[in-house]
Amino acid sequence: MLFSLLSFIYLHDLVARYADASFVERRVDRYVKLPVLHSTDQQAFPSTYEHKRAAASIPLARRADVAYYAKLNIGTPPQPVYVQLDTGSFELWVNPDCKTLESTFDERFCNAVGHYNPSQSSSAVGLSLTKTLKYGIGSANIQYVVDNIGLAGTDTLLQDVQFGVALDTVDEFSGILGIGHGENVTIRYKNLIDQLADQRITLTKAFSLALGSKSEQEGVIIFGGLDTSKFTGTLRTQPIIPAENAPDGVPRYWIGMQSLSITPPSGNTRQYPNTSMAVFLDSGATITLLPTRLANAIAADLGAGTIDADGFYPVDCKVNNQPGTLNFAFNGVTIRVPYREVVREVETILGPQCYLGISPSEEFVLLGDTILRSVYTVFDQTNNAVHMAQYSNCGSSEKEIAISTDLGSVKGDCEAPNFQAADANTDPLDTDGNQGAGAGPGESLESGAATRNSPGLDGWLMICVASYAMYIVSMSLV
Repeated sequence: MLFSLLSFIYLHDLVARYADASFVERRVDRYVKLPVLHSTDQQAFPSTYEHKRAAASIPLARRADVAYYAKLNIGTPPQPVYVQLDTGSFELWVNPDCKTLESTFDERFCNAVGHYNPSQSSSAVGLSLTKTLKYGIGSANIQYVVDNIGLAGTDTLLQDVQFGVALDTVDEFSGILGIGHGENVTIRYKNLIDQLADQRITLTKAFSLALGSKSEQEGVIIFGGLDTSKFTGTLRTQPIIPAENAPDGVPRYWIGMQSLSITPPSGNTRQYPNTSMAVFLDSGATITLLPTRLANAIAADLGAGTIDADGFYPVDCKVNNQPGTLNFAFNGVTIRVPYREVVREVETILGPQCYLGISPSEEFVLLGDTILRSVYTVFDQTNNAVHMAQYSNCGSSEKEIAISTDLGSVKGDCEAPNFQAADANTDPLDTDGNQGAGAGPGESLESGAATRNSPGLDGWLMICVASYAMYIVSMSLV
């Protein structure tokens, strides 16, 4: 009887552990993966999209529906907060002031991303230090706090991380996770990338980013790792331009672009003149900034109208369905960006309106989300390099990045996208036919996360065997 009871307890624990594996990703290798959520994902942020009329009334330049988010669990007990992933800044902060936003849509989105209350966390330590962070649009006055941070959906818990809690903000509808260079480069303390390496969660200060295409509505960021089923061809190394040689003199992800060309639906590629220049990779920027002459030339080739008062080029929404590409050439690799990824479609009171996701700028050249959706990128602070390949989604095959990993020779598993087959119903970047990298249609954010790390065939067989054994043992106890 005692043996039967002990067997029952053991088998019950075995089933519980396998069942729970689908909800929390337990790390074996030294990397950690987080889903990247598009703010257009209505399953992830349902309260934001309850009233379409409110969304249609927002000025285009201030819309909150075109950014990329990751979920953090901050404090003890954990408080869930979504933060915008930003390769263009260096610090983490939370708690934007939602009441200052001009539209009800932005305010609802701001409230939906979550709020952290240090007084509700037993592990929080307040600091007296304050700072003002300024961005291309908006700013945040913050006070620093030290607390524990968990990466949602994993068993990773970072201890004693310094970050900012907003005292007041201007034109900010979410907190920001800056994943640029940190300690002793841009700031005096360890940022999240530093902490991941310092606390031995990762082996290097490298992370890979796949934003996912517009139709997928979800991507993935892997700290300390990469996914060879998210790109085609071989990763090619681009040295990061040192700050002293960078256009703005700041240590950012500046790299050299060799040329830019266009392949219209006719298939006749044409290169734009004088397009060798330094470009900055910024996941926190919705649109791409190019020199005025170049932005005007691209707009004309796509049939866009003259630039409007907000600095955007109106374009016919039919361009979304045309199989053309913009081609960004770097050392050893050319990134082809489908027209559909460059076009920004928004709902207005008058119906859908489309704009080119490129604007003119004479300050510096910035490749934002409208371009980065088509790139698989490994940001490698350890080796001061960025490794790039054509984004293509054909599943999931994750690998750890070690100090010895030759990132410039890693090959992707996916076939090259068929850009000429693109139309309104076909996403050339999704070669595996995925709806997204995680949750599918009708699934909530939580259910999507719950299915990302299933036990697999062996696991389900073990569960079935264990369940049957539990039944036999329970019968013997009667």
